[in-house]
Order: sequence, then C-alpha cells, then structure tokens
Amino acid sequence: MSTGRTDIPVRLIADVFERIEVITSRIQMTALLVTLFKQTPPEIIDRVVYLIQGRLWPDWKELPELGVGEKLLVKAIALATNSSEAQVEDLAKSLGDLGKVAEQLKSRISGRQQGVTLFSFTQQQPELTVNKVYDTLVRVAMAQGEGSKDLKIRLLAGLLREASPKEAKFIVRFVEGRLRVGIGEATVMDALAITYGGGVAARQVIERAYNLRADLGKVAKILALNGLEALRNVRPEVGVPIRPMLAERLSDPKEILEKVGGDAFIEYKYDGERAQIHKKDDKVWIFSRRLENITHQYPDVVELARDHLKAREVIVEGEIVAYDLDTGELKPFQELMHRKRKHEVRTVLKEYPVKVFLFDLLYADGRDYTIEPLPVRRGKLLEIVDRTEEFTVAEYIRTSDVKELEKFFLKAISDGAEGVMVKALHDGSIYQAGTRGWLWIKFKRDYRSEMIDTVDLVVVGAFYGKGRRGGKYGALLMAAYNDEKDVFETVCKVGSGFKDEDLDKLPEILKPYIRDRKSPRVVAEMEPDVWVEPALVAEIIGAELTLSPIHTCAYGRIKSDAGLSIRFPRFIRWRPDKRPEDATTSNELVEMYNQQLKKIAGESKPVEEA
Repeated sequence: MSTGRTDIPVRLIADVFERIEVITSRIQMTALLVTLFKQTPPEIIDRVVYLIQGRLWPDWKELPELGVGEKLLVKAIALATNSSEAQVEDLAKSLGDLGKVAEQLKSRISGRQQGVTLFSFTQQQPELTVNKVYDTLVRVAMAQGEGSKDLKIRLLAGLLREASPKEAKFIVRFVEGRLRVGIGEATVMDALAITYGGGVAARQVIERAYNLRADLGKVAKILALNGLEALRNVRPEVGVPIRPMLAERLSDPKEILEKVGGDAFIEYKYDGERAQIHKKDDKVWIFSRRLENITHQYPDVVELARDHLKAREVIVEGEIVAYDLDTGELKPFQELMHRKRKHEVRTVLKEYPVKVFLFDLLYADGRDYTIEPLPVRRGKLLEIVDRTEEFTVAEYIRTSDVKELEKFFLKAISDGAEGVMVKALHDGSIYQAGTRGWLWIKFKRDYRSEMIDTVDLVVVGAFYGKGRRGGKYGALLMAAYNDEKDVFETVCKVGSGFKDEDLDKLPEILKPYIRDRKSPRVVAEMEPDVWVEPALVAEIIGAELTLSPIHTCAYGRIKSDAGLSIRFPRFIRWRPDKRPEDATTSNELVEMYNQQLKKIAGESKPVEEA
C-alpha cells in the first residue's frame, strides 16, 4: 500500500534514538518505533529498519562495509565543522564519544548561524532525509581503491554539514558501529506487527518469515507493501541464510528420550563450525551460525558441495570439522580459527584440512523442507548427498532405548565428538528456524558433574582491575539470554582464566560496544564500572550453579528473592561464531541447576539409607 510519499526527514529517526537512549522500558521503546513506522512510507521501511539496526544491509550480503576508521571520521568531522583535527581529538578524549563531539561542534556552528540569519534573507536549508543519508552512506561503503579515503571523507563531511547537531551525533555513531540504542530484533518485529499486522499477534508470522529470510528490512518491506498474507507465503531462498534452529540441553538420557517423544535420531555432536551451505547450479554460499558469509574461508568445502550435492538448488546444514590428515582424527573447534585469515586461506588448506558432516536439509529444488518432519528431511538428505570421506552425513542411529543412547554417546566421545544430539521424529518435528526448543536436545560428555560443562555468556559490563591489573579491565559482567523476554540477565562477574595478552586486548575488543548507560536489553542489579552493549559471547566454566540475591538470571523462579549465579567462573575463550541471542539461555541454566540438585540428592541417598 503506497502512500505517495517516498521519503521522510532523518530527524524522525534521530528523535526516536534520543528518546530511547534515556528509557529502559521495552513497551515504551516499541511504542516509539510504532509512531516512527506509521510516519514511514512503505517504500523506504527497509531503509529505516536497517538504520535502526545500525547497518546498511544484512551482514551476510557480499557487500563492502563502510570502511571508515576513527582517523577518517575525525577528519570528516573536522572538515564539516571548520575545526582542526586536534580540536576534534581533544574533545573526543574529554567526551569519550565522537558522536557527542560532532553534536557539540555542530551546535556551536548552529548558534553562530542563528545570530547571522536573524538579519539575513538566506533561504532555510532543506531537511536531511532518510534517502539522502542512506544513499550517501552506501556511496561511502562502495568507495574502493585509490583515492577512496579522500572520497569517503568528503562524502561524510558533506552529510555532516547538512545534518542538525542531533542528526550528526547519530550519523557518526552509525558510521562507528556504536549506535548505543539497544533496540533488539524482537522489539522491531513487535512494532512492525502493531503497525502493519493489526497487533502483536502478527509477530509470529513476521518472525517466521524473518527466520526463513534473515533480512529484517526486506521482510518489513514485503509486509508494508503487500500485507501479512504475503509474509505467510515466504519460502526459503537459495543465497539468503535461514536462521538456525537451536537446541535445549539435558543431562539425563531417560528424560531426554521422554522429552522428544520416546523415539529419536541420535547423532554425533561435532566440535566444529556449524555451517549452512547453499548451492544453486555451480554457485555455492556458506553461512555461519551467526549468518556471516564465510564462503571465502572454505574454498575446499565449496568444491565438495559443488561436486557432491545432487540437486540444482539446495540448502543443507552441517558441521565443518578440522581433522588430522595423517591419522584421520578429528580436531577441536579452535583449529578452524586459522581459516579466519582472509589472505592466507589457500596456504592453510593443507595444514588444516576439514571434513563436512551434514545433518539437515532445509530446501531442495523448489520444495520447502523446513515444514517437513525430520524423517522426511533426513531421507531426502541421504538421497541427494553423494557421500565421501570428506563430505558425508553425520553419523546417527534411531532408537527408543536409553542404554543404546548411552552406548552411542560413548562411541561418539571415543570418535572425537563433543557428545550427541537427540532429535524428535514425530509428525511435529519440523525445522523450527530461529527457535530453541525440545525437538533437539544436546547431551554432551561433561553434563554429569555439576558445572564441568561450559556455558556461553554475553558481556554486558566491565570492571577496572586492581594491583597488577591496574589501568586495565580486570573482570567482565556476564549475562545469559532470556529468549522469552529478549533481554540479557546477569549471571556472574568473571576475572579468572584470562592470560595477560587477553587482558591487554580487552580495551580494543570492548571499545566499539562501550555505552554511557545500561542497555535497555540488560537486566542487572550489579553496577559495573563500564556498561557494554550485549554483543560479545564468551565461553565460561565454573564450579557450580548457585542462588544469588544480586544476579538477575531467572530471578524469582527458584527462590522468590534470588537469581542464578555461577560460583568460581573462569574465562575459556571468545565465541565469535555465536550471536548474543545464541548464548546459553536462562531456561537452560535453570535446567542445569535442577539437574545439579538431582545429582546431589542421588549421591546422598546411600548415606541416608546406611
């Protein structure tokens, strides 16, 4: 439904950002977005959504990033405000935010201009629009090669000259990748549902479409122009990643089988990089679980997929695992990090060879398999994969017997896997894209003793160190993800496990995500020295889960005045392959705590009986 308008002032977005900066209520945040969306022509709703998300397009698209570092941004601000670079840098040191620097310098100019224009007949400058900002930023991103730095500076400076002080602040923050407004995807979808779908109930349809086509801007435009029914008809598209289905976790094999309906596929859980492989004729794309395009890291997998997937158009999912070329033994996930070196991929192919273990089929030759139960998907997967030593289907069995599950679990461990995945086979065992549920359950080798198992938590704050760590960050505030409320709930403060080089790198790692105040998506009682936008995932291990009056994870669910915390937490490694929404959930930690209590009770029984 077209409105006839095709643009709006970028001031409307800047106003929303400014108001959201000082509120903590998700309901208020949603209401502000609804007001903005109602003023937005459907033709540009995708651009507005991208700007809210702090990007020009989805990360998985093979398009360049803005490519503007701090030095270039300083030059652009100086040029736009008739200031020296030294002035900009000095102000940045005192304010700690280049966005505020641009705002302050622009305010000084506006003040001077007001005094002049009172006595002049100069025509008022037209308002800066969304299309002007978006198109200019695209030109900045596309500027490549010789002379591109100067062009980027000129384009940004021109944009900042036209911007109001408030607009300049958010344009600079956008370019830095530090919008700091904390608007999650769930909040955007709620606002779209209210604006175009008649109420929050429509969120389910929007989310399903987004899960199948991981491009919220595009989904918003389909909805705004063609209505909710058009979204109901969205199907997977080769080359556009599908948001991965996620698993719950349990430690009791009997309970696991009961949860999935008694009959299940039990398959190896490999310690590799989860990958979604798309093939259309001879073109192959590979996406990570974070939906990043990682095709360039795996030219060997591209060749394997091209040669061994017997379908013209297909989307499959699997695990890419490093292995020892001499022994055939599987290697841990860390070995794949060598593949991240963009300019050395061909060199490391022989040093770090990989195998591909496929475990699901999502689409093939026009048919959407996400709506089919697992046995149908697995049957077709076996049909279209020409299996080899390096490119095959994950090892699995079908069973309803607990002892057989445990036996296969031990075999998986001995073969170098992390454990097993237990997957439901009943009629409702569809592929729930973007959703965590009980259709898939993780059973890993170290679930059987308190917290020997690691968890993935999100950094939401940092504390300055003392003593030997003086002048550095000495500890991080970590949170679990509450997937029902789309918030991050604190679990622990971790300062152990870091090597000196880890601590030295922390300022650089955290810098893009530092905030003036707590993110609206963070629920915390503990106050860190520095708040951090929830973006970075780390693997953490601890002695045990315990109740805590100061942490908010699952607060009130086990005890009315306490949440869950990790005792003696220790940093293991960063998990760049995981989005914050892929982190361990509050529900998973509750389940782990309950299993811990069961184990303690079980161990105490013989003593009581004696």
